[in-house]
Amino acid sequence: MFSRDTWKEIFETIRKNKLRTFLTGFTVALGIFIYVVLFGMGNGLKNTFAKFFNDDAQNVFFVFPGRTTVPFKGYKANRRIEFENDDLVDIAENFPMFLEYITPRISRGASVTYKEESDNYTTRAVAPAHLFAEKTIIMKGRYLNETDIIQKTKYAVIGRLVEQDLFKGEESIGKFIDVSGSVFKVIGVFQDDGGDNEERNIYIPYTTRQLIEKNNDKIDQIILAFKPEIGYAGAMAFEGKLDKFIRNKKIISPSDPNGIFIRNVADQFKQNQQFAGVLQTIISIIAFAVIISGMIGIGNIMVFMVKERTKEIGIRKALGATPRRVTNGVIFEAIFITTISGFVGLLIGIFVLRSIGGKTLEDDYFITNPEINITNAIFVTILLIVFGAAAGYLPARRAAKIKPIVALRDE
Repeated sequence: MFSRDTWKEIFETIRKNKLRTFLTGFTVALGIFIYVVLFGMGNGLKNTFAKFFNDDAQNVFFVFPGRTTVPFKGYKANRRIEFENDDLVDIAENFPMFLEYITPRISRGASVTYKEESDNYTTRAVAPAHLFAEKTIIMKGRYLNETDIIQKTKYAVIGRLVEQDLFKGEESIGKFIDVSGSVFKVIGVFQDDGGDNEERNIYIPYTTRQLIEKNNDKIDQIILAFKPEIGYAGAMAFEGKLDKFIRNKKIISPSDPNGIFIRNVADQFKQNQQFAGVLQTIISIIAFAVIISGMIGIGNIMVFMVKERTKEIGIRKALGATPRRVTNGVIFEAIFITTISGFVGLLIGIFVLRSIGGKTLEDDYFITNPEINITNAIFVTILLIVFGAAAGYLPARRAAKIKPIVALRDE
Protein backbone atom coordinates (compact mmCIF):
# COMPACT_ATOMS: atom_id res chain seq x y z
CA MET A 1 0.00 0.00 0.00
CA PHE A 2 0.98 3.63 -0.56
CA SER A 3 1.47 4.39 3.14
CA ARG A 4 2.73 7.30 5.19
CA ASP A 5 6.06 5.50 5.61
CA THR A 6 6.38 5.30 1.84
CA TRP A 7 5.86 9.06 1.60
CA LYS A 8 8.51 9.65 4.25
CA GLU A 9 10.95 7.43 2.34
CA ILE A 10 10.25 9.31 -0.90
CA PHE A 11 10.80 12.76 0.61
CA GLU A 12 13.88 11.60 2.46
CA THR A 13 15.33 10.18 -0.75
CA ILE A 14 14.54 13.40 -2.62
CA ARG A 15 16.17 15.46 0.14
CA LYS A 16 19.34 13.39 -0.01
CA ASN A 17 19.50 13.41 -3.81
CA LYS A 18 18.56 16.95 -4.78
CA LEU A 19 20.65 17.05 -7.97
CA ARG A 20 19.31 13.74 -9.28
CA THR A 21 15.74 14.80 -8.47
CA PHE A 22 16.27 18.14 -10.18
CA LEU A 23 17.68 16.53 -13.34
CA THR A 24 14.80 14.05 -13.52
CA GLY A 25 12.21 16.78 -12.98
CA PHE A 26 13.89 19.16 -15.40
CA THR A 27 13.89 16.52 -18.14
CA VAL A 28 10.16 15.91 -17.66
CA ALA A 29 9.22 19.60 -17.40
CA LEU A 30 11.30 20.54 -20.43
CA GLY A 31 9.74 17.79 -22.55
CA ILE A 32 6.19 18.84 -21.69
CA PHE A 33 7.04 22.54 -22.08
CA ILE A 34 8.48 22.05 -25.58
CA TYR A 35 5.53 19.88 -26.60
CA VAL A 36 2.97 22.45 -25.41
CA VAL A 37 4.73 25.38 -27.10
CA LEU A 38 5.32 23.59 -30.42
CA PHE A 39 1.80 22.18 -30.57
CA GLY A 40 0.37 25.57 -29.67
CA MET A 41 2.37 27.23 -32.45
CA GLY A 42 0.95 24.68 -34.89
CA ASN A 43 -2.56 25.60 -33.78
CA GLY A 44 -1.66 29.27 -34.15
CA LEU A 45 -0.66 28.65 -37.75
CA LYS A 46 -4.00 26.97 -38.42
CA ASN A 47 -5.77 29.91 -36.79
CA THR A 48 -3.99 32.28 -39.16
CA PHE A 49 -5.22 30.38 -42.22
CA ALA A 50 -8.73 30.25 -40.81
CA LYS A 51 -8.72 33.97 -39.97
CA PHE A 52 -7.45 34.89 -43.44
CA PHE A 53 -10.26 33.04 -45.17
CA ASN A 54 -13.01 33.69 -42.62
CA ASP A 55 -12.74 37.42 -43.36
CA ASP A 56 -14.74 36.67 -46.53
CA ALA A 57 -17.55 34.23 -47.11
CA GLN A 58 -16.16 30.78 -47.90
CA ASN A 59 -18.72 29.89 -50.56
CA VAL A 60 -17.62 32.53 -53.08
CA PHE A 61 -15.76 32.75 -56.38
CA PHE A 62 -13.77 35.80 -57.43
CA VAL A 63 -13.66 36.01 -61.24
CA PHE A 64 -11.04 38.28 -62.84
CA PRO A 65 -10.56 39.10 -66.53
CA GLY A 66 -7.08 38.80 -68.01
CA ARG A 67 -5.27 38.90 -71.35
CA THR A 68 -5.32 36.05 -73.79
CA THR A 69 -2.05 34.32 -74.60
CA VAL A 70 -3.39 31.89 -77.20
CA PRO A 71 -4.97 32.80 -80.61
CA PHE A 72 -8.50 31.40 -80.82
CA LYS A 73 -11.27 31.41 -83.45
CA GLY A 74 -9.70 34.18 -85.50
CA TYR A 75 -8.81 36.35 -82.50
CA LYS A 76 -5.17 37.16 -81.91
CA ALA A 77 -3.32 36.64 -78.67
CA ASN A 78 -2.80 39.46 -76.14
CA ARG A 79 -6.47 40.44 -76.30
CA ARG A 80 -7.74 42.19 -73.17
CA ILE A 81 -10.84 40.54 -71.73
CA GLU A 82 -13.48 42.79 -70.20
CA PHE A 83 -16.56 42.07 -68.13
CA GLU A 84 -19.79 44.04 -68.63
CA ASN A 85 -23.12 44.34 -66.84
CA ASP A 86 -24.79 41.80 -69.10
CA ASP A 87 -22.30 39.17 -67.88
CA LEU A 88 -23.94 39.43 -64.45
CA VAL A 89 -27.36 38.78 -65.99
CA ASP A 90 -26.15 35.89 -68.15
CA ILE A 91 -24.45 34.11 -65.23
CA ALA A 92 -27.54 34.53 -63.04
CA GLU A 93 -29.82 33.17 -65.79
CA ASN A 94 -27.63 30.18 -66.68
CA PHE A 95 -26.74 28.96 -63.17
CA PRO A 96 -29.82 29.43 -60.97
CA MET A 97 -29.37 25.93 -59.47
CA PHE A 98 -25.89 26.85 -58.19
CA LEU A 99 -26.02 30.60 -57.58
CA GLU A 100 -26.91 32.22 -54.25
CA TYR A 101 -25.98 35.81 -55.14
CA ILE A 102 -23.74 37.78 -57.50
CA THR A 103 -22.11 41.21 -57.34
CA PRO A 104 -19.64 43.20 -59.45
CA ARG A 105 -16.73 45.11 -57.97
CA ILE A 106 -14.94 48.12 -59.45
CA SER A 107 -11.99 49.35 -57.38
CA ARG A 108 -10.49 52.83 -57.69
CA GLY A 109 -8.13 54.90 -55.60
CA ALA A 110 -9.52 58.27 -54.60
CA SER A 111 -8.62 61.40 -52.71
CA VAL A 112 -11.43 61.93 -50.19
CA THR A 113 -12.09 65.24 -48.44
CA TYR A 114 -14.38 66.39 -45.64
CA LYS A 115 -14.02 70.04 -44.64
CA GLU A 116 -10.31 70.51 -43.86
CA GLU A 117 -9.52 66.79 -43.58
CA SER A 118 -8.45 64.65 -46.54
CA ASP A 119 -6.74 61.36 -47.27
CA ASN A 120 -6.44 58.69 -49.94
CA TYR A 121 -8.71 55.64 -49.81
CA THR A 122 -9.91 52.81 -52.02
CA THR A 123 -13.47 53.06 -53.31
CA ARG A 124 -15.28 49.85 -54.19
CA ALA A 125 -18.25 50.18 -56.50
CA VAL A 126 -20.48 47.21 -55.71
CA ALA A 127 -24.00 45.80 -55.55
CA PRO A 128 -25.91 45.13 -52.28
CA ALA A 129 -24.88 41.44 -52.23
CA HIS A 130 -21.28 42.51 -51.65
CA LEU A 131 -22.27 42.94 -48.00
CA PHE A 132 -22.46 39.14 -47.64
CA ALA A 133 -19.36 38.34 -49.71
CA GLU A 134 -17.15 40.51 -47.47
CA LYS A 135 -19.05 39.81 -44.25
CA THR A 136 -19.33 43.57 -43.79
CA ILE A 137 -20.78 44.62 -40.43
CA ILE A 138 -22.86 47.81 -40.48
CA MET A 139 -22.18 49.82 -37.32
CA LYS A 140 -24.69 52.58 -38.04
CA GLY A 141 -26.79 53.79 -40.91
CA ARG A 142 -27.40 51.32 -43.72
CA TYR A 143 -25.74 49.55 -46.63
CA LEU A 144 -26.39 50.07 -50.33
CA ASN A 145 -29.69 48.73 -51.69
CA GLU A 146 -31.22 47.95 -55.07
CA THR A 147 -32.82 51.39 -55.29
CA ASP A 148 -29.35 52.96 -55.04
CA ILE A 149 -28.20 50.77 -57.95
CA ILE A 150 -31.21 51.57 -60.15
CA GLN A 151 -31.19 55.31 -59.43
CA LYS A 152 -27.37 55.56 -59.52
CA THR A 153 -27.37 57.50 -56.27
CA LYS A 154 -24.32 59.27 -54.92
CA TYR A 155 -24.40 57.49 -51.60
CA ALA A 156 -21.35 56.14 -49.77
CA VAL A 157 -20.83 53.62 -46.97
CA ILE A 158 -17.51 54.37 -45.28
CA GLY A 159 -15.20 52.24 -43.15
CA ARG A 160 -14.80 52.82 -39.42
CA LEU A 161 -11.27 54.18 -39.84
CA VAL A 162 -12.36 56.49 -42.67
CA GLU A 163 -14.85 58.02 -40.26
CA GLN A 164 -12.15 58.38 -37.59
CA ASP A 165 -9.70 59.99 -40.02
CA LEU A 166 -12.06 62.47 -41.64
CA PHE A 167 -14.74 63.26 -39.07
CA LYS A 168 -12.63 63.29 -35.87
CA GLY A 169 -15.50 62.16 -33.64
CA GLU A 170 -18.16 64.15 -35.47
CA GLU A 171 -21.29 62.29 -36.62
CA SER A 172 -20.79 61.21 -40.24
CA ILE A 173 -24.24 59.95 -41.23
CA GLY A 174 -25.93 62.43 -43.56
CA LYS A 175 -22.74 64.42 -44.18
CA PHE A 176 -21.19 64.92 -47.61
CA ILE A 177 -17.69 63.96 -48.68
CA ASP A 178 -15.78 64.81 -51.83
CA VAL A 179 -14.52 61.70 -53.62
CA SER A 180 -12.11 62.77 -56.37
CA GLY A 181 -14.33 65.63 -57.41
CA SER A 182 -17.71 63.92 -56.92
CA VAL A 183 -19.81 64.62 -53.83
CA PHE A 184 -21.28 61.63 -51.99
CA LYS A 185 -23.63 61.50 -49.02
CA VAL A 186 -22.56 59.17 -46.19
CA ILE A 187 -25.40 56.74 -45.42
CA GLY A 188 -23.56 54.13 -43.36
CA VAL A 189 -20.42 53.19 -41.44
CA PHE A 190 -19.08 49.64 -41.39
CA GLN A 191 -16.46 47.56 -39.67
CA ASP A 192 -14.72 44.44 -40.98
CA ASP A 193 -12.88 41.58 -39.32
CA GLY A 194 -10.28 41.88 -42.07
CA GLY A 195 -8.64 44.67 -40.09
CA ASP A 196 -7.43 48.19 -40.78
CA ASN A 197 -7.01 47.84 -44.55
CA GLU A 198 -10.62 46.73 -45.02
CA GLU A 199 -11.92 49.50 -42.79
CA ARG A 200 -10.26 52.15 -44.96
CA ASN A 201 -12.49 51.30 -47.92
CA ILE A 202 -15.52 53.22 -49.17
CA TYR A 203 -18.46 51.47 -50.88
CA ILE A 204 -20.56 53.18 -53.58
CA PRO A 205 -23.11 51.85 -56.12
CA TYR A 206 -21.37 50.28 -59.11
CA THR A 207 -23.79 51.99 -61.50
CA THR A 208 -22.77 55.35 -60.05
CA ARG A 209 -19.10 54.57 -60.72
CA GLN A 210 -19.95 53.59 -64.30
CA LEU A 211 -21.92 56.83 -64.71
CA ILE A 212 -18.96 58.88 -63.49
CA GLU A 213 -16.67 57.05 -65.93
CA LYS A 214 -18.50 58.22 -69.07
CA ASN A 215 -21.57 56.07 -68.43
CA ASN A 216 -19.87 52.80 -69.42
CA ASP A 217 -20.87 49.29 -68.36
CA LYS A 218 -17.43 47.87 -67.56
CA ILE A 219 -16.72 45.74 -64.47
CA ASP A 220 -13.34 44.99 -62.88
CA GLN A 221 -14.33 41.65 -61.38
CA ILE A 222 -17.32 39.49 -60.55
CA ILE A 223 -17.95 37.98 -57.14
CA LEU A 224 -20.52 35.22 -56.88
CA ALA A 225 -21.58 32.81 -54.17
CA PHE A 226 -22.73 29.24 -54.63
CA LYS A 227 -25.46 27.68 -52.53
CA PRO A 228 -23.86 26.04 -49.47
CA GLU A 229 -26.05 22.95 -49.80
CA ILE A 230 -24.28 21.87 -53.01
CA GLY A 231 -21.17 21.13 -50.91
CA TYR A 232 -17.52 21.10 -51.87
CA ALA A 233 -17.97 18.67 -54.78
CA GLY A 234 -20.82 20.78 -56.17
CA ALA A 235 -18.71 23.92 -55.82
CA MET A 236 -15.88 22.36 -57.83
CA ALA A 237 -18.36 21.27 -60.54
CA PHE A 238 -19.83 24.80 -60.59
CA GLU A 239 -16.36 26.30 -60.99
CA GLY A 240 -15.69 24.10 -64.04
CA LYS A 241 -19.04 24.96 -65.65
CA LEU A 242 -18.59 28.68 -64.93
CA ASP A 243 -15.08 28.66 -66.42
CA LYS A 244 -16.35 26.97 -69.58
CA PHE A 245 -19.32 29.33 -69.86
CA ILE A 246 -17.21 32.51 -69.60
CA ARG A 247 -14.60 31.17 -72.04
CA ASN A 248 -17.31 30.41 -74.59
CA LYS A 249 -18.91 33.83 -74.19
CA LYS A 250 -15.63 35.78 -74.31
CA ILE A 251 -14.12 33.51 -76.98
CA ILE A 252 -11.15 32.36 -74.93
CA SER A 253 -9.26 29.16 -75.70
CA PRO A 254 -9.86 26.33 -73.18
CA SER A 255 -6.08 25.94 -72.98
CA ASP A 256 -5.38 29.65 -72.29
CA PRO A 257 -4.30 29.99 -68.65
CA ASN A 258 -4.44 33.80 -68.62
CA GLY A 259 -7.73 34.66 -70.31
CA ILE A 260 -9.69 34.58 -67.05
CA PHE A 261 -8.91 33.74 -63.45
CA ILE A 262 -11.28 32.17 -60.94
CA ARG A 263 -10.34 32.16 -57.28
CA ASN A 264 -12.40 29.58 -55.43
CA VAL A 265 -12.26 30.54 -51.76
CA ALA A 266 -13.72 27.20 -50.66
CA ASP A 267 -11.04 25.25 -52.54
CA GLN A 268 -8.24 27.52 -51.35
CA PHE A 269 -9.51 27.33 -47.78
CA LYS A 270 -9.57 23.53 -47.89
CA GLN A 271 -6.10 23.31 -49.45
CA ASN A 272 -4.59 25.74 -46.98
CA GLN A 273 -6.23 24.02 -44.01
CA GLN A 274 -4.79 20.73 -45.28
CA PHE A 275 -1.38 22.39 -45.61
CA ALA A 276 -1.67 23.83 -42.10
CA GLY A 277 -2.76 20.42 -40.86
CA VAL A 278 0.33 18.78 -42.39
CA LEU A 279 2.56 21.42 -40.79
CA GLN A 280 0.89 20.86 -37.44
CA THR A 281 1.34 17.09 -37.82
CA ILE A 282 5.05 17.60 -38.49
CA ILE A 283 5.32 19.93 -35.50
CA SER A 284 3.45 17.39 -33.37
CA ILE A 285 5.83 14.61 -34.44
CA ILE A 286 8.80 16.78 -33.51
CA ALA A 287 7.18 17.65 -30.19
CA PHE A 288 6.37 14.01 -29.49
CA ALA A 289 9.97 13.09 -30.35
CA VAL A 290 11.00 15.52 -27.62
CA ILE A 291 8.65 13.68 -25.26
CA ILE A 292 10.22 10.33 -26.23
CA SER A 293 13.70 11.71 -25.61
CA GLY A 294 12.47 12.91 -22.23
CA MET A 295 11.23 9.41 -21.45
CA ILE A 296 14.61 7.96 -22.41
CA GLY A 297 16.28 10.55 -20.19
CA ILE A 298 14.04 9.57 -17.29
CA GLY A 299 14.89 5.92 -17.89
CA ASN A 300 18.62 6.61 -17.85
CA ILE A 301 18.38 8.66 -14.68
CA MET A 302 16.25 6.02 -12.95
CA VAL A 303 18.71 3.26 -13.91
CA PHE A 304 21.54 5.33 -12.45
CA MET A 305 19.46 6.12 -9.38
CA VAL A 306 18.64 2.45 -8.68
CA LYS A 307 22.23 1.47 -9.26
CA GLU A 308 23.30 4.15 -6.82
CA ARG A 309 20.84 2.85 -4.19
CA THR A 310 21.70 -0.85 -4.55
CA LYS A 311 23.29 -1.01 -1.08
CA GLU A 312 20.38 0.88 0.41
CA ILE A 313 18.00 -1.61 -1.18
CA GLY A 314 20.11 -4.48 0.19
CA ILE A 315 19.91 -3.07 3.73
CA ARG A 316 16.15 -2.58 3.48
CA LYS A 317 15.71 -6.16 2.27
CA ALA A 318 17.95 -7.44 5.04
CA LEU A 319 15.71 -5.59 7.54
CA GLY A 320 12.64 -7.34 6.16
CA ALA A 321 11.45 -5.19 3.23
CA THR A 322 9.74 -7.29 0.58
CA PRO A 323 10.75 -7.04 -3.12
CA ARG A 324 7.30 -5.60 -3.84
CA ARG A 325 7.69 -2.81 -1.29
CA VAL A 326 11.16 -1.96 -2.62
CA THR A 327 9.83 -1.84 -6.17
CA ASN A 328 6.75 0.21 -5.24
CA GLY A 329 8.86 2.74 -3.38
CA VAL A 330 11.00 3.43 -6.44
CA ILE A 331 7.96 3.51 -8.76
CA PHE A 332 6.02 5.89 -6.52
CA GLU A 333 9.03 8.17 -6.32
CA ALA A 334 9.28 8.22 -10.11
CA ILE A 335 5.54 8.92 -10.42
CA PHE A 336 5.70 11.72 -7.85
CA ILE A 337 8.64 13.47 -9.51
CA THR A 338 7.26 13.14 -13.06
CA THR A 339 3.77 14.26 -12.00
CA ILE A 340 4.95 17.43 -10.25
CA SER A 341 7.50 18.27 -12.94
CA GLY A 342 5.11 17.39 -15.79
CA PHE A 343 2.40 19.74 -14.58
CA VAL A 344 4.95 22.48 -13.86
CA GLY A 345 6.14 22.18 -17.49
CA LEU A 346 2.51 22.18 -18.65
CA LEU A 347 1.61 25.34 -16.74
CA ILE A 348 4.76 27.17 -17.87
CA GLY A 349 4.10 26.17 -21.48
CA ILE A 350 0.51 27.44 -21.35
CA PHE A 351 1.68 30.66 -19.69
CA VAL A 352 4.29 31.21 -22.42
CA LEU A 353 1.73 30.60 -25.18
CA ARG A 354 -0.61 33.16 -23.69
CA SER A 355 2.21 35.64 -23.15
CA ILE A 356 3.73 35.54 -26.64
CA GLY A 357 0.45 35.86 -28.54
CA GLY A 358 -0.20 39.26 -30.03
CA LYS A 359 -0.07 41.47 -33.09
CA THR A 360 3.70 41.17 -33.56
CA LEU A 361 3.65 37.37 -33.61
CA GLU A 362 0.72 37.41 -36.03
CA ASP A 363 2.21 39.98 -38.40
CA ASP A 364 5.81 38.72 -38.41
CA TYR A 365 5.35 34.95 -38.10
CA PHE A 366 1.72 34.37 -39.23
CA ILE A 367 0.81 32.74 -35.91
CA THR A 368 -2.54 33.83 -34.47
CA ASN A 369 -3.60 33.05 -30.90
CA PRO A 370 -1.26 30.07 -30.28
CA GLU A 371 -3.10 27.66 -28.04
CA ILE A 372 -3.35 24.03 -27.04
CA ASN A 373 -6.32 21.97 -26.01
CA ILE A 374 -5.98 21.40 -22.25
CA THR A 375 -7.26 17.84 -22.58
CA ASN A 376 -4.56 17.05 -25.11
CA ALA A 377 -1.84 18.59 -22.95
CA ILE A 378 -2.97 16.73 -19.84
CA PHE A 379 -3.14 13.45 -21.79
CA VAL A 380 0.47 13.85 -22.94
CA THR A 381 1.54 14.75 -19.41
CA ILE A 382 -0.16 11.65 -18.00
CA LEU A 383 1.43 9.58 -20.77
CA LEU A 384 4.85 10.86 -19.74
CA ILE A 385 4.05 10.03 -16.10
CA VAL A 386 3.13 6.48 -17.09
CA PHE A 387 6.38 6.09 -18.98
CA GLY A 388 8.22 7.59 -16.02
CA ALA A 389 6.71 4.91 -13.81
CA ALA A 390 7.71 2.24 -16.33
CA ALA A 391 11.21 3.69 -16.48
CA GLY A 392 11.48 3.35 -12.72
CA TYR A 393 9.86 -0.09 -12.58
CA LEU A 394 12.29 -2.03 -14.76
CA PRO A 395 15.55 -1.18 -12.91
CA ALA A 396 13.78 -1.32 -9.52
CA ARG A 397 12.44 -4.77 -10.31
CA ARG A 398 15.92 -6.01 -11.17
CA ALA A 399 17.40 -4.49 -8.01
CA ALA A 400 14.64 -5.94 -5.85
CA LYS A 401 15.52 -9.43 -7.08
CA ILE A 402 19.14 -9.11 -5.94
CA LYS A 403 19.92 -10.98 -2.76
CA PRO A 404 20.73 -8.73 0.23
CA ILE A 405 24.26 -10.11 0.66
CA VAL A 406 25.05 -9.44 -3.01
CA ALA A 407 23.58 -5.92 -2.84
CA LEU A 408 25.64 -5.10 0.24
CA ARG A 409 28.87 -6.14 -1.51
CA ASP A 410 28.03 -3.93 -4.56
CA GLU A 411 30.63 -1.30 -5.43
